[in-house]
Amino acid sequence: MRRNRGGLTLCVALALLCLCSCGAGSAPPARRSVALIVKSTGSEFFLSVFAGARAAAAEYNLDLAISGPETEEDYETQNRMIAEAVEAGAEAIVFSAIDYEQNAAAIDAAAQNGVKIVSIDSGVGSGYVSTYIGTDNYSAGRMAAQAALDRVEGPLCVGIVNYNEGTANGQERVQGAMDALSESGRARVAAVATTLVEAGRARTDTARLLREHPEVNVMIAFNEPTSVGAAQAVQDLSLSDAVFFVGFDSNVVTIDGLQNGSVDALIVQNPYAMGYLGVESAYRLLSERGNGLESVVDTSTQTVDRENIFTMDGQKALFAFDQSPD
Repeated sequence: MRRNRGGLTLCVALALLCLCSCGAGSAPPARRSVALIVKSTGSEFFLSVFAGARAAAAEYNLDLAISGPETEEDYETQNRMIAEAVEAGAEAIVFSAIDYEQNAAAIDAAAQNGVKIVSIDSGVGSGYVSTYIGTDNYSAGRMAAQAALDRVEGPLCVGIVNYNEGTANGQERVQGAMDALSESGRARVAAVATTLVEAGRARTDTARLLREHPEVNVMIAFNEPTSVGAAQAVQDLSLSDAVFFVGFDSNVVTIDGLQNGSVDALIVQNPYAMGYLGVESAYRLLSERGNGLESVVDTSTQTVDRENIFTMDGQKALFAFDQSPD
């Protein structure tokens, strides 16, 4: 019996054509949309956050939009960005708040529109936050004070440079430092300068504090820009030998300061982990796998000084990844 090879071939071809046509007409699954809104976009700290966030977005096939105001005092622009993200179709917002109270209503409104909320770095006063990911800021403040207490003998006369009074993480760090200093029984706070989150302004305000309070022998600053400015002021006034300086975060200026003597210790956070885990948590919430999310995730924080700066752990803390922007 002869087989009709031509007919069989035609049937196979028609079947393949049908399959291809059906495949061509079906749309690929839509990518979920996540907005990352932070306090500013220019600091090395937030460049590290962005790198972690982008890595997670690539791993979980998410559309990620990143935004933030020019300065870390502009909560009104943040609120507008939250509303714009909702309007653009964001299904989740990963948020670092400038102002704990003033940003809360905008986050509430986003959540009431069905948007999932993840908080990183600095908290916001909203009951809709599914998880907070970042430093234990109170403990980090205690670490800053302890860095001085462990390395400076005798009485400590402390000057503090802090930033925006409405920002939760800064206030928690100051409270932690104040408590540790008070408990030591050999330290007092001579002056607190509240400055803008901008290195030039912090440099001016720190210099003024040091001139007005020559008794200060310990200075503590609580985030990257204020630490850069305060370190520069200590160096400008040739006080590196007289003032023990503790700063926050990893920056080219403060790392150089560890080596030239204007910085004695840095409390280094893990912003890459904040960005990565923040976006990963958003994915879990959107894929209905968020039941196991912890309400608070404490990312690692480390004290780096001249003794451990060149150790493996010190280098990993200071240079976690290539911070070049896209």
